[in-house]
Amino acid sequence: MRFDEYRAHDAVGLAALVERGEIHPTDLLELALDRCAAIDPVINAVSLLMERAARQRAAGPLAGPLAGVPFLIKDLGQDYAGYPTSGGTGPLRKVAVERHSMVVQRWLDAGLVIFGKTTTSEFGSKAVVETRTFGSTRNPWDPTRTPGGSSGGSAAAVAAGIVPVAGASDGGGSIRIPAACTGLFGLKAGRGLISSGPLYGDLLFGAVTDGVVARSVRDSAVMLDILSQPDPGAPYPVARPDRPYRDAVAEPPRRLRIGYTCESPTGSPVDAEAVRAVEDAARLLENLGHTVEPAAPAIDGTRMAMDFMTAWTAMAAAELAVACEVSGASPTEFDIDTQVLAAVGRAVTGPELMAAHARWNTYTRALAAFHDTYDLLLTPTLATPPLRIGQHRTPALADTVLPPLLRLGAGKLLSRTDFYVDLVTSNLSAVPFTQLANITGRPAMSVPTHWTETGVPLGVQFVGPSGAEYLLLQLAAEIETARPWFDRHPDNLGVVDAD
Repeated sequence: MRFDEYRAHDAVGLAALVERGEIHPTDLLELALDRCAAIDPVINAVSLLMERAARQRAAGPLAGPLAGVPFLIKDLGQDYAGYPTSGGTGPLRKVAVERHSMVVQRWLDAGLVIFGKTTTSEFGSKAVVETRTFGSTRNPWDPTRTPGGSSGGSAAAVAAGIVPVAGASDGGGSIRIPAACTGLFGLKAGRGLISSGPLYGDLLFGAVTDGVVARSVRDSAVMLDILSQPDPGAPYPVARPDRPYRDAVAEPPRRLRIGYTCESPTGSPVDAEAVRAVEDAARLLENLGHTVEPAAPAIDGTRMAMDFMTAWTAMAAAELAVACEVSGASPTEFDIDTQVLAAVGRAVTGPELMAAHARWNTYTRALAAFHDTYDLLLTPTLATPPLRIGQHRTPALADTVLPPLLRLGAGKLLSRTDFYVDLVTSNLSAVPFTQLANITGRPAMSVPTHWTETGVPLGVQFVGPSGAEYLLLQLAAEIETARPWFDRHPDNLGVVDAD
């Protein structure tokens, strides 16, 4: 099999070839490794190769719905026993984990051949992947731009053809943002549908979920079937449809009423290209027979962003403390952004955290009221085309100026500085639309319906009510048929200057 033949199949298609005996998993693995060796020096998507374990696995008997398909997992929260999960950091690269996370075990049970881990922003805290340890991960459609974050390595690897689908996770948009940047489909499942076990229960109050980025809707549907099996140890049971998610791909949705908005919930600017992407998607939906009209949930987006960051910084403080404990590292060995977020998080009081979390209910109720009238909410996924590499990079001076303040425990003071405000606003201003689905625990997806005039992808987002994963997959499949994207490939993979 040649590379172009390999890339012409999604994961379901490759698994079918293996099942029919038309190709062996070892041959597929070598194709993936060869593509990785050829292209990863340009895009920097893979943080850890696991070739020996993968070759042993590919050579043995495999079973499951995706048996024999090469696969990459995210280097954050997706633990593979015997290997480190770096979380985008330097210190954790040296610490091997003892057991598989539940999602990794389910991928192995599905027959996938995991051969590496993908780059991520440090602790998944940014919408770009630019770290002290791993450098910058680049967008295959334009290597001067980011593939988004924090699952940017996975998105870059899939878009570049290394694998047809890859592991991702989403705590504030980290599946949908990279999918939108790289011309992929990305579905964030609703709260609790995919277990975070055994290490976590409701990570970040249930805002975080694992998943994938994929080139086809049916790969995402099959992956949701694989990942959404009930977990007896999960915090609470979650209702599931009485049929496989895979069936949604072949079943058109009912005619839907969809409300759309292009206004940033925080009042930050929205690029005209992002507006065009939504307006174009609205016309496409109307042509498909759906009712589409301007509407938005009644939410104070600025207050919501503050309440999200209160919880996020508290989590950053806890993550940094654990990472230092298990690695023996000093906080100064982590990215300065991480140190600042953790310092601010340590200054958050218990009552402040609980009050911020209590207000999440307000946003959930407001979105539910919106869904009383509209089946889905349509927005930009990003407020701008993918950012240039280094566009929002923390100034080098911060590494000199901030450490003394951090050592003094000046988290509360830092939270009021222009530096911290700029750090938060620069990270959220490009992606103000995605956090709502995490806070409310609702399913949401980014669909690659739009490319800019310069040839860069810019997806649009749909947010559904609780339990709407099946409906979202139905609509995504309908859009995929009306405006196919699977065979669109980046052709800008030239050599770029290193960081």
